[in-house]
Amino acid sequence: MMQPKNHKVQPMDTFCFMNIVAYALLISGFKASMAVSSIGQSQILSDASRTTLTSKGGNFDLGFFTPGNSDKRYLGIWYKKIPERVVWVANSVNPTNDSSGVLTVNAAGNLVLTQNNTVVWHTNLTRQAQNPVAELLDSGNFVVRDVNEANPEAYLWQSFDFPSDTSLPGMKLGWDLKTRLNRKITAWNSPDDPTPSGFSWELLLHNYPEFFLMKGSKKFMRIGPWNGLYFSGIPDLKPNPIYNFNFISTSDEVYFTFSLNNTSVISILAVNQTTSQANRYVWVEADQNWLIYQTLPKDYCDNYNLCGPNGNCIISDSPVCQCLKGFKPKIPQAWNTMDWSGGCVRNEALNCNNGSKDGFIGLTGLKVPETEHTWIDQSMSLERCRDKCLSNCSCMAYTSSNIAGAELGCVMWFGDLIDIRHFPYDGQELYIRMAASELGKERQSKKKLTITIVSTLGAISVVLLLGFCYYIYQDQRKRKMTDNPNDNEGDQNRGESVDDLDLPLLDFSTIVVATDNFSLENKIGEGGFGPVYWGKLAHGQEIAVKRLSGSSRQGMTEFKNEVKLIAKLQHRNLVKLLSCCIQGDNKMLVYEYMPNSSLDCFIFDDTKSKYLDWPKRFHIICGIARGLVYLHQDSRLRIIHRDLKPSNVLLDDKLNPKISDFGIARIFGGDQVEGNTKRVVGTYGYMAPEYAADGLFSVKSDVFSFGILLLEIISGKKSRGFYHKDRSNNLIGHAWNLWKEGSATEIIDTNLVESCNLSKVLRCIHVGLLCVQQYPEDRPTMPSVVLMLGSETELAQPKVPGFYAEKDFIETNSHTSQMEVSSNSELTITLLEAR
Repeated sequence: MMQPKNHKVQPMDTFCFMNIVAYALLISGFKASMAVSSIGQSQILSDASRTTLTSKGGNFDLGFFTPGNSDKRYLGIWYKKIPERVVWVANSVNPTNDSSGVLTVNAAGNLVLTQNNTVVWHTNLTRQAQNPVAELLDSGNFVVRDVNEANPEAYLWQSFDFPSDTSLPGMKLGWDLKTRLNRKITAWNSPDDPTPSGFSWELLLHNYPEFFLMKGSKKFMRIGPWNGLYFSGIPDLKPNPIYNFNFISTSDEVYFTFSLNNTSVISILAVNQTTSQANRYVWVEADQNWLIYQTLPKDYCDNYNLCGPNGNCIISDSPVCQCLKGFKPKIPQAWNTMDWSGGCVRNEALNCNNGSKDGFIGLTGLKVPETEHTWIDQSMSLERCRDKCLSNCSCMAYTSSNIAGAELGCVMWFGDLIDIRHFPYDGQELYIRMAASELGKERQSKKKLTITIVSTLGAISVVLLLGFCYYIYQDQRKRKMTDNPNDNEGDQNRGESVDDLDLPLLDFSTIVVATDNFSLENKIGEGGFGPVYWGKLAHGQEIAVKRLSGSSRQGMTEFKNEVKLIAKLQHRNLVKLLSCCIQGDNKMLVYEYMPNSSLDCFIFDDTKSKYLDWPKRFHIICGIARGLVYLHQDSRLRIIHRDLKPSNVLLDDKLNPKISDFGIARIFGGDQVEGNTKRVVGTYGYMAPEYAADGLFSVKSDVFSFGILLLEIISGKKSRGFYHKDRSNNLIGHAWNLWKEGSATEIIDTNLVESCNLSKVLRCIHVGLLCVQQYPEDRPTMPSVVLMLGSETELAQPKVPGFYAEKDFIETNSHTSQMEVSSNSELTITLLEAR
C-alpha cells in the first residue's frame, strides 16, 4: 500500500489493526449514506450490504437487483423513483447466483465485478488511469474517469457505449468509426432474463447508412436512411413537445441521439423481444405508469420487404401490395394468392445501348428503397444526379439524399428496389428508370386525360386548363393510391354479414327474457341509436342492451360499424361489447352493464355532482384521455370517435370511465391523419369548427371534443345552453375570457372547493383551452395531453378557441337539412349539405 509522505510507520500488528478499523468505518459509512455517487480504488459496492450508488441529482441508482421471478442477481442502473425500470445491465450474460457480488475499481481503472473472488464481468480500458474513479451521472451514464484529468467529460469508459435494451437522452445509437464501436440497443430475452435476445435496433453501415429492427441477422423492419428531416420510413418523426432528435454523420462517427425539451419529463426508447416492438415511453407521474408515445412497427406495411423486389406497400389498399408503376407481378399465380415474396418485374426491358432512350418516372410519398446497393454524393445537385444515373446502365433510381431546404445530395440505387412503401402524407420522391416505350405510355395517359377534360369542359379557357391538368392528374392518382374504403360512409360495410364480425350472437328470445320484454322499468336511457335497457342473463351477468329504434336515422350501416369497431377494441377505458342480435327488424348490441350510468348524470346533477370530488374527476379526465390515446394511436387502426360527450362516457361501479357509442366512428389507415365528409354527424356543442363547417375531421376533432368535456367536468356546466348573464359567450368563450383576465378559478364547480388541488385544476383548464383552439394544427395530440395532465412541464399559451354563440351558429347554418333532438335535449346534427 502507498504511504503518505512523512508518515511514521507503525508496528505491523498496529498497522493491520488500523487498516481493519478504517475499512470497517468506510463500509459502515457507505451503507449509511444513500447519496454516494462514485467509488474509487479503496471502495467497494457490495450486494450483501445492499448499498447503491445514487447520481448527484437523485435521478438514477446503480446496484444489484433480481428481475421478475428470477433467482439471479445482476448489476444494473434504474430510475430512483421508478425502480422497476432497469435501463442498463452490466453482467447480463453472466449473473451471480447469490448476494456475494462485489464491484471494485482496480488500479488500472477497470471496473471488476466478482463473486467469491471469481471475476464475473469487467471492463477493458485501452489506457491506464492514474487516479481512477467510477461515477454514476444524472444522465444515467456510469463512467470511469481520471480525477487528474482537466476535462471532466474525458471518460476512460462509459456505460452509454454499451447499451442494454434502453436508449436514454444523450445516448448515441450508431457507430464510432475510429474504434469500430457499434452502439445498439438489444431487447432482454424476457422480463425475467436480461440476457441479450436477437431483437435489436441498430445502424447498418451501407454507403447511405440506415437503421433496422433486427431479429438476429434477419431484417425485421427498416427504419430507413436519414433524409435531413426524418428517417425515410418514419415521416411522422417531427418536432414535438417531448423531445428533440438529431442524426450526425461525419468521417469519425454516425449516430442518432435525442434530448428532452423539459428535464422534468422522463422519456426513453426501448426494444421488447416479447412484442417485437420498439417503443418510445413517457412516464406519467400522476398515473405512476408508462405511456407508449410512439411504436414501431406501426402497421402491416412496416414488415421488411413485404411486397418483394420492386413492390410497393400501400396500407389503405386491398391487397396492400402493388407493383411499382411500370412493373408487373413476377409470378402472377402466387401474387393473386397474396404471396408477394417474388415481387415484380418490368413491363418493358430497359435499353441502355443509348442512354437517351431511357428516362425516369417520379413517384411521390414513398419510403425510399433499401440502401445496401447505393452510391451517394452529399454535394451533388438533383439535376446532376439524374444525368449521372442515366449515364450508368446499372442505375435503377435516384433521389435527393437531403430534403431539408435546398435539395442537395445525390443517392442512386443499383439492382432491384427493395422494401418500398407509400405514405398518404409526407414521404419522399423517387425517380425510377423506365424504358422509352413505358415513358410513352405515361405521356399518352396524361394526354388522354387532358383531351377528356377539354372536351367535357370546353367552355373553360384552354390556357388555364393546361396549367391545371398535370396537378389534376397527380391528385387523381394520389387519391386512387390512398382512398380509404371508409370514405363513402353511406356505403360503409354494405352487404357484409354480421356472422363475419367475429362476435357471439344472442337469440332475440334470450334478450327478451333478460330485459323482461323490454319493460319500461328496465329502460335506463335513450340516444340517437334508440333505447337502452338493463337486463340480466340466466347465469346472472348484468347487461345493457342497446336496441335500434325503428325511427332512428342510424341504420344498419351504423349498427355494423359499431359492431366491427368495438368488438376488436380492448382497453380498460372503452366499454366492452359482449354480443349482438339481429333477428328480423330487431337489431341490438349487448354491452357490459355500467351501474353508474353516464358521466352527464353526475356532473350536471346538483345532488350527484357532490359525489364527484376533485380526485375522482381528475381520475375520470385521465381515463378518458387514455382511452382516446388508444383509439388514436395504440389500436390496430386509428379510430376517430366523432361524438365524444358526457353521455357517451359510462362509469363502472368504481367510477372508472369507459368511452362508448362507436356508431359514427371512423377508421383511418395507419398513416391517414385527416378525412372529410358531406355527412356531418355528431352533437352540436362538442364538434370542432372545421368539422361542423366543412366536414373535415381528424384526431384533432376528438381533441377538441375532449377539451369541451374537460371544461364541463371542471365547471359542472353544459357547453350547450350555458351563457353568462352579462355576455353572449358560451362555456368555452366564458372560460377563455376568465383565463385572459386571470380569473380562471371562477369557472370551477363549487362542489370542488374543498377537495380540489388548485394548481392541478388550473393546469387542467389550461390543457382544456389548448384542446379547443380554433385551428387543428394548434391543438395537441392526445398522447401530449396525457403527458401534460400528468406532469409539471411548462405549457404553451392557448390561442383563441373555436367557439360559436348558439344563435349565431344556427342562423349561419340555417340551410342544414336535417336535425334531431334526442331525449337528453342534446342537439344532434345528422346531415350538413356541402357548400
